[in-house]
Amino acid sequence: MEADDVRIKRLLYRSSYTGTKETDVLLGQFAARHLAELPPELLDQYEALIENSDPDLFMWISGRKPVPAEWDTELMALLKNFRTGT
Repeated sequence: MEADDVRIKRLLYRSSYTGTKETDVLLGQFAARHLAELPPELLDQYEALIENSDPDLFMWISGRKPVPAEWDTELMALLKNFRTGT
């Protein structure tokens, strides 16, 4: 089992280097600010979520496309609120 600090560092890196500039900025800033404080179940959701394509992630988080039911979670709400600053 991976130690939490190693897992968070890995997720922070992956969040900052997704392949799309907009997603890099959004997820990288979110990860830097929030990953260390997320409970394990939300870290699990985050890790699974970032396996989706960058364009889909950006469209869902920005509200330009509806979020599929399977990803419409507490974590997605946190990401959307982070993006809007609320």
